[in-house]
Amino acid sequence: MTAETPKGIVVVGSGAFGTALAAVASASDKVPVTLLTRRESVVDDIKTSGRNDDALPDIDLPQSLQVSIDPSVLEGADIVLFAMPSQAQREAARSLFGFIRPGTDVVICAKGIERSSGRLLTDVVAEELHLHNVAVLSGPGFAADIARGLPTAMAVAAETMDRAAYLAEALSSPTFRLYPSADRIGVQLGGALKNVLAIACGIVEGAGLGDSARAALISRGLAEMSRLIAARGGDAETVRGLSGLGDLVLTATSHQSRNLRYGIAIGREGRARTETGELVEGAFAASVAASVAAELGIEMPITHAVAAIIDGRLDVKSALEQLMTRPIRQE
Repeated sequence: MTAETPKGIVVVGSGAFGTALAAVASASDKVPVTLLTRRESVVDDIKTSGRNDDALPDIDLPQSLQVSIDPSVLEGADIVLFAMPSQAQREAARSLFGFIRPGTDVVICAKGIERSSGRLLTDVVAEELHLHNVAVLSGPGFAADIARGLPTAMAVAAETMDRAAYLAEALSSPTFRLYPSADRIGVQLGGALKNVLAIACGIVEGAGLGDSARAALISRGLAEMSRLIAARGGDAETVRGLSGLGDLVLTATSHQSRNLRYGIAIGREGRARTETGELVEGAFAASVAASVAAELGIEMPITHAVAAIIDGRLDVKSALEQLMTRPIRQE
């Protein structure tokens, strides 16, 4: 592990997850941490009340946390966390390119695949920033739990294990533990696909199909996840870790999960809702993952079913009939 120590951390994005990451990084008192937002109201709220109630109601943020709307704060950062939604990552990287110094470690903190291209977010951001050292942070962690200092463990994957270990050490705290990985492909696909599978688990719950069906879905969903990861050049074993199984269990069982709640609504109504009122990353990822799997010749029946339901091509009853009448094969 490298002995270098970062001089500054900037978290880009003042939503719930970005605010939580900035809070836990600042609370560790290792280095100065700045939350970069586009909204002056967030700056005013944090400076006057010590909270970002729009994103994390009733949670006090560390007094040491700095907040700014000026992107020039990025020029003094050694580590930059991109905590905006997955489909906004390219635009954000493009707009901030002139402020991020060469050699800066950029860490993607979103779970998804770019919808327009089917590419992984690390590839998208690396292209826009002309950087090689783009990492990804993923795993089982709700923003409110992280910000409150509840024990949380996640994974951080970088181009090399040494770089991942450096980032894990720099970003971990007594309540927020990161485990290093060199499998950026597996960690990203695990984070994206678990949202799709969480929607499927929500459909099972909303339709009243029982816990046995949920358990079967989780186990077969993990098999789908591992097949796609291997086909894209990642390590299939990554699904057994925090960014795969760990994140899926959390997101597929806790009602804090927006993806699960979205699936429950679908299961109750028998078809997809056109408006959710919330950001549901799995709704974006489903059709992209299904398309990528089809191009690679990978069987992912659960993912395809979720995509078809969300796209309005299947109702829940028809999708379940298709899944339950598939040929029986050796597990």
